Amino acid sequence: MPAETTIRTVMSPGRYVQGPGALTKVGEYLAAVGENPVLVADDVVWGFVGHDVEASLRSAGLPVHRDVFSGLATVGTIDRLVQVVADTGADVLVGLGGGSTIDAVKSAGHLAGIRWASVPTVASTDAPTSALAVVYTDEGAFLEYRFFPRNPDLVLIDSQVVANAPVKLLAAGVGDALATWLEARATAKSGSATMAGGLPTQAGTALARLSWDILWENALPALDAVRDHLVTPAVEKVIEANTLLSGLGFESGGLAAAHAIHNGLTAAPQAHGLAHGQKVNIGSLAQLVLEGAPTSEIRDFVEFTTRVGLPNTLTEIGLGVDDVDTLTAVAQAATVPSETIHSMPFAVRPADVVSALRSIEGFATRVRAEAGLPAPVKYVAGH
Repeated sequence: MPAETTIRTVMSPGRYVQGPGALTKVGEYLAAVGENPVLVADDVVWGFVGHDVEASLRSAGLPVHRDVFSGLATVGTIDRLVQVVADTGADVLVGLGGGSTIDAVKSAGHLAGIRWASVPTVASTDAPTSALAVVYTDEGAFLEYRFFPRNPDLVLIDSQVVANAPVKLLAAGVGDALATWLEARATAKSGSATMAGGLPTQAGTALARLSWDILWENALPALDAVRDHLVTPAVEKVIEANTLLSGLGFESGGLAAAHAIHNGLTAAPQAHGLAHGQKVNIGSLAQLVLEGAPTSEIRDFVEFTTRVGLPNTLTEIGLGVDDVDTLTAVAQAATVPSETIHSMPFAVRPADVVSALRSIEGFATRVRAEAGLPAPVKYVAGH
């Protein structure tokens, strides 16, 4: 819906650092942010980055205190981290890992009144750079967005660590980032407010488009390189597109239907095991259908995202065209008054979302067959 303001604004993290071996410098960059950091990471992440992080902090004269993260960014987890800050006297919280860890850290850092930093070990979402967090219920359903007055003070991402992670995580980040331009152009057309709290800036919209262009040019060779754990220029470009450009683009360019439909899909238990970007990709395709986008554009999107390894049919996310009750619940959750689907340049009803979701099955399946691409099969959770 149109914004009730003429103010335009853009938001960004205080510093963005990216490159192979960046983790060895995390202590140096954190020392400019705080003197008593608490590192938040799950056991898996700490197992492969803990040694380098600990050595870097000690080299910078910083203490090493790690809190174990598990699960999702829930209200309970966030409140527990606030208590950890109080107990340790921390002046900066550092999220190491994926989007949920980082969102929990941002939320807790804000509530505790201290600074926070993002050290993502994957490029699977644009959460690390933003001034908002997605909070979930204990059952894994979307609960709410939380907004903060500032972005992380530091975002540091080691591209070799990203290249060492499973390739499916980078592919999921491509799914999340592809939505950025689709949603930003819809927001610009409708004149709706962005997550930054004003109208879209030229910078935000342009960065959203830049993210899209980089991904179409570099995603496939980058994914091939990461399968062999290699860092190439294409990999560096995709990491930046997935993390920084998409983060700035969605926040200062605007969200619309794609992410609202993602949030709706969290109401479907069948989709709980899927990565954020996998569900977002279903939302992007449904948004193109809702817009009445040119058939050639939708066809190209199906072909490209299939090659990337992203779902673009209901079958792949464990649903079907006959699951009308579930799809209706998804559509109702996606169209609640607070959702970003109302930034589309036209009204969207739950019935419209149901029709869009049901329609992608047959079209995407046919496009894939005509292009000689694999037929849809149900994704195994998280794959």
